Amino acid sequence: MEIKMFDFSKIKSPIIFEGSDRTAYRDPALYYENGRFYLFCTYVECFDEGPFLTTVESFSDDLVSWSTPREITPRDRSLNFSSPGNIIKYGDAYYLCLQTYCRENGEKYGNSRCRLWTMKSYDLVNWESPELIRVKGDIPTEEMGRMIDPFIVKDMHDPQKWWCLYKQNGVSMSYSYDLKSWTYHGKTECGENVCAIKDNDSYLIFHSPKNGVGMLRTKDFVNFEKVGELITLGQDKWEWAKGRLTAGFVLDLKNDPEYGKYIMFFHASGPEDENTMFDDHASVGIAWSDDLVSWKWAE
Repeated sequence: MEIKMFDFSKIKSPIIFEGSDRTAYRDPALYYENGRFYLFCTYVECFDEGPFLTTVESFSDDLVSWSTPREITPRDRSLNFSSPGNIIKYGDAYYLCLQTYCRENGEKYGNSRCRLWTMKSYDLVNWESPELIRVKGDIPTEEMGRMIDPFIVKDMHDPQKWWCLYKQNGVSMSYSYDLKSWTYHGKTECGENVCAIKDNDSYLIFHSPKNGVGMLRTKDFVNFEKVGELITLGQDKWEWAKGRLTAGFVLDLKNDPEYGKYIMFFHASGPEDENTMFDDHASVGIAWSDDLVSWKWAE
């Protein structure tokens, strides 16, 4: 049966989930399988005594209609499970990586106890309790240092090897052969919310500097090259994104017969700077590209 190409003009808004004066949607991560999109993101809900951060999940079969986001982590300010990085298939299970963003003392930003975690599922719906990723090897948890924004990617040369990229002193990198025992590899200067896709014989890394989405290229996670221009999409026209556009996640569906493009999910806040609107008015958005250079979105 011939597969009909998806008509991206069906997407009528660049916003998938819109924040408000008491809510925010941040840090999107996507997984696509058997015609269904699984979207995970940070959900922030503000109360007089402070915000709660949780990770939520939503589904779509067409990039147009999305299910109501459902919380898959507990509400606990001493943990604040959030910033899902990506989802991988390992054996017969799926693994979602995410962070804790601990703010139990009323901090504006996550404190020194922020760490990296994975959650396991066998159906992409029901998720087991998070487990700590010991990216620094077998050292005490309190000696690992503050770390956020994990992303796990398979090595293109060794199918048994996995890399975890995470925000600590730029982007730090660790590798594992079983997703349990990890070895620290090194670091390089980089923004936050990294996302890596395979592009020919190298990895293209998307990351978030102060504003926009930047790109780095590497073949070995040792040598890195800055490539392309800073991606800001329609920020100059979007009031809801004037403060900051960030956390770009690129889903590579270029060779998919139905979608045939790279799709970027991101979050943006505005109209004020994110420094003053950190826990509210953040929205998840969508754009797409044929070549990772020119991007389009719903007008």
